[in-house]
Formats: sequence, structure tokens, C-alpha cells
Amino acid sequence: MIKKILIANRGEIACRVMRTAKKMGIKTVAVYSDADARAPHVLMADEAVHIGPSPAAQSYLLADKIIAACKQTGADAVHPGYGFLSERESFRNALDAEGIIFVGPPANAIAAMGDKIESKKLALEAGVNVVPGFVGVIDDTEHAVKISNEIGYPVMMKASAGGGGKGMRLAYSEQDVREGFEATKREGLASFGDDRVFIEKFIESPRHIEIQVLGDQHGNIVYLNERECSIQRRHQKVVEEAPSPFVLPEMRKKMGEQCVALARAVGYFSAGTVELIVSGEDKTGDGFYFLEMNTRLQVEHPVTEEITGVDLVEQMIRVANGEALSFTQDDVKINGWAIENRVYAEDPYRGFLPSTGRLIRYNPPETGNGVRVDDGVEEGGEVSMFYDPMIAKLITWAPTRLEAIDKQIVALDKFEIDGPGHNIDFVSALMQHERFRSGNITTGFIAEEYPDGFQGAPASPELLRKLAAVGAFAAMAQADRARRIEGQLGKKLKAPTGWQVKIGTGDDATLYDVVISGDDVTVNGTALDMSLEYTPGDRLIEAEFDGEELAVKIAPVRAGFILTAHGASHKLRILPAHAAPYAAHMIDKIPPDLSRFLICPMPGLLVALHVKEGDKVEAGQPLAVIEAMKMENILRAGKSGVVKSVSAAQGESLPVDAIILEME
Repeated sequence: MIKKILIANRGEIACRVMRTAKKMGIKTVAVYSDADARAPHVLMADEAVHIGPSPAAQSYLLADKIIAACKQTGADAVHPGYGFLSERESFRNALDAEGIIFVGPPANAIAAMGDKIESKKLALEAGVNVVPGFVGVIDDTEHAVKISNEIGYPVMMKASAGGGGKGMRLAYSEQDVREGFEATKREGLASFGDDRVFIEKFIESPRHIEIQVLGDQHGNIVYLNERECSIQRRHQKVVEEAPSPFVLPEMRKKMGEQCVALARAVGYFSAGTVELIVSGEDKTGDGFYFLEMNTRLQVEHPVTEEITGVDLVEQMIRVANGEALSFTQDDVKINGWAIENRVYAEDPYRGFLPSTGRLIRYNPPETGNGVRVDDGVEEGGEVSMFYDPMIAKLITWAPTRLEAIDKQIVALDKFEIDGPGHNIDFVSALMQHERFRSGNITTGFIAEEYPDGFQGAPASPELLRKLAAVGAFAAMAQADRARRIEGQLGKKLKAPTGWQVKIGTGDDATLYDVVISGDDVTVNGTALDMSLEYTPGDRLIEAEFDGEELAVKIAPVRAGFILTAHGASHKLRILPAHAAPYAAHMIDKIPPDLSRFLICPMPGLLVALHVKEGDKVEAGQPLAVIEAMKMENILRAGKSGVVKSVSAAQGESLPVDAIILEME
């Protein structure tokens, strides 16, 4: 039996593995870099070993340092988590050579599935659907028609040397092929000097669905149903759920059995995931095709655990220990629905630019009753520029899909994060989006629904009425506290009960007349059933309206509050009813014109500065490059002009909103 397990990872997944190991009575060892010296996974482990500087290439990615840590602590097994060394065949071989157990699949399976071409060949041989296509030389239009008829419509004709959307034609019929094949050849020749064309099946309304497989070292392999991971941004998963709202039992069985056959073909054991692209337009149940196999635990594994009751980390450890699976395929059930949202350190209001910095406040929602939070951070800790920007994973379970989604909305409203930017508003907006709630989703969902970026979830008139009442109640509580302070407002002056609440600014602003008398609340003359408690200084108000819960984050600002709920923040100007008529005489403060400044949009390193004082620049011209989270971001001129002054130097680390240069 494994006695001590070293987790060759950090953050959320390291904590996740440790929780199960401790439950099984297994000692744990953490490894950490300079950046993670006081991280939660280090404090949670029984022992911890420092393995190097902050960059992963000098610490978490060095197999020899992991092995040295095993020898130093006497760890007899390693769990790699995901990322870093988890899918390195060489790491598995190095551990085998040292007699250290690798909690994962065999080396040959890692190698076979890590090769894109080899894995597709194996999938084809194992009877798994792969995207049909013809990559050979196509003689003429008649040959193209014959191939297209064999593949099945629709098909995509692509110039072999194509790119950037050029040399591509979509064909829904034989006539489309006859009309488009020669044109595709000509485009390829004109754009790329190559008239070769290949044809492959076009996947309509593509969905990303994956099958969780689990095998032991005795030849037993099962599939633990599917996960839907179609909500992605730039190929990065944002929301995952299990089961999929698209997959019917017959399709699930076909998918699962094919994926088990693939796993069996490579002698797979431990947990693994087969990723499939699925046609949302194909109602036959056969429109799914192999993409790749991930030979490790997935980030989104909790949703599978929630609907099956199987602890995947525990099963991985038991399999690595040589135990046989204690259940069969017939024992695998689907109980309810689970949704997972990834909470990232990024700013959706600034084009999802990465965000770093100290977690000044980190207060996740309470767990239990179908709410689970997997994290590896704590208040006061730092979201580092060296690693993945994920802060936490919020998982909700309920008997039905819509109930699980609604639990996400409530829990996200209670999630408090101050410091780095975060995407809580954005994922809350996704949960409220009618198309998502209907289940009619594809991998293009975010790009299609938010083509101009994200500006906050739209608020219903009913929600705004509730926020107006909450804001008025908070203002009354503050006024009541003020009158009780000795000598401030005299002894007999009572807090006003009538308030005017203005939500929004300019032409988009809406006015609400709120009257609070004892337990009775009216908004614009209509009674509202509201129950809440608020003490000035509270950051979160948990209210009830007609028995429905609404959590509202509250922050005081001049003459009111900023209230955040249901995926957006709303600025409220709140005045006593007797003072409100005079507000029309107040001059609105005009925000400063910042268009002449080049402002740093995120914390990062100024790796290039292309201009100097006195240079003329044109609109769209690259001015500077900021590196953050290992990604380079080009900053361009918003308008033509002359550089008046430069405030930052190349190689300087800049905070968000730092001025880089000013234009005349």
C-alpha cells in the first residue's frame, strides 16, 4: 500500500489530491517554488520541499528535483495533477527507474496519446469515429464529387497551403462541390502558390464533449459518462457540466464504448479523458469524432464526481496501488446535474486581460447543500504572474440542470474577491443567458453572444427595483447610525423613511421613489416583500424577496453605494426624498479625457517601447508591448499624433493604469 504520496503540482489540484490522500490515511508531501513558499498546499501537506525559483521551468517542470524530493522525504508515490509533468512519458519512465509509483497511466499510453497523428491512427484502428476526410491528391471536380459523396455532406474544401480563412469553401451538396472546387483551387494558387485541395467533413454547430474513462491494471475499464465543455473562450474551457444536455442514452453508450475500446487498445489504466467534437446538427447519435485523449486528471473532473459519487483521485491512487476496480459499468449511474465555473484572475471588462496581485479579500461561498469550492488560495495570498490564473472552481449540484445553474448564480453573488480582476460577473452572466439555459450551446457560444466584449449582465426591471430597495434600506441604516453619534445630528432627528434612488448615469439612469415604514417597503408606490439585515460596514447583504434569496455585495461611494449582484455592478445615488428635488441643480462632474494617454491595461512587464518623445505616430501603430502571464500584448495608438512625453522605461514592471506615454 502506498504510504506517502508526493504531489508534483501546486495550487488547487495539489490541495484536491491532498484531501483525498488524508482521507485514505496516506501521508502527503508538497513541493514548492519561491513564489509558493506560504501557499495553502504547502501548509496542508505533512511535509514540504523547496524545489527552486518561481518560474515553472526552474522548479515544477524539473523531474530530477521531484525525484530528489521523493528520496529526501521517503515518498513512495507521485501524483502529477494536471499540467506540468503530468503527461510527460520521460517523467513516468524516470520514476519507474527509481522504483517510485506514478499515480497515472503507463508510459506507452502517454506516448501514444501524446502524438496527434499516432493517436488518430490508433483511434481509427480501435473503431473510434474520426473526422472523415481525404488528404491525398484530388484529380479533378468529378474526383472531388466522388470523395464528398463518400464523406457525406456538408464538407469543407480547403486549400492545402491555406490559412487565414482563404481558400476555403463549404459545400452542402454535390452542386456546391461542382461550383466551388475549381474556385478553391484558383484561390489556393493565387494566395499561396499551391492549388492542392483536401476535403473533410464539416462539423455543424460543434460541441465539445468528453468521456471520462477509468481503468485498473487487471484489464477492467469503465466510462463514467460524459462532460459538456462547449463554453470556451479562445479554446480555454470556462464552464463544464455533467451530463451533457445534448447526449441521449444511446449516444452516451456508443461514445463510452468506443472510448473504452481506445483505452483498451493502448493498455490504459488510471483516469483519462477522451475528447470528442460533436455535431450539434446530427440527431442520429453518430455525429461524434475523436479529437485527443488526455492521459491525466482533468480540471473539470469534479462534475463527474458529483453525478457518479466516484472519487476519481481515490480511484487513481487505488489503481496505482494495484487494486482492481470495485465496481463495473452497470454500477455507474447518473444522479442529478453538476455545473462547474472556473473563477479566473482576468478582467472581462477589459477584453479578459490577465490580472495579478494580492488577494486583499478572498471569501468563497459556504460549501454544502450542493455547493463545492475547489481552490488553492487564501486571503492575503498572491495570484502570481508565473502560473495559471485560475483562482478557484465553483461546482454546484442539483437534481435538475436549471436548479444547478440557479445555484451557481446564488453562489457567485456570495463570492467575494478584492484585489486582482476576476470573471465572476461574466460567468454569472453566462448562467443567466437564455441560450445557455436552453442547452443550445456550441464552442462558438461566447464569440457569438459577446462579439463586442463583455459589459456586465443586463439587469431586469425587477432586479433593479430590488436593488433600489436594498440601497434605500442601507442609506437609512447609515443615517440612523449617524443620528446616534453624540452631538452629530441632535437627539430628536430621525432617519428619513422616504428616499430617491438613482441607478445608472446619464440618459440610461432610472429614478425610484422608495418608502420604508417599519416592515413595509414600497418602490414607486408598489409594495415589495423584503427581508434583510444590514449594519453599516457590512460587505454582503443577504436579502429575501417573496421568499427568494438575493445576495448583494455593497460598497459605499459618495452619495450612495455600488451594489453588485447577478453579474453586474450598479452605481446608486441615494438622496432623502426632501433633498432629491435639488439634485437637478448639481453640476455633473465631467470625467477627464484620457484619450491622449497610452495606459497600461494590466499589471505586466514593458518588454518593448517602439517610440520616443517627438515621434509622429499613426492610428493603429504599435507603440509598446506588455508581457503578462507569459503572453505578449501589443498596445497600439488610438489616434494619430506626436509623442509629447514618455513616462515608462523598457524593462520596467508596471501596475494596471500606469501611464506609459502622453500624446500632444
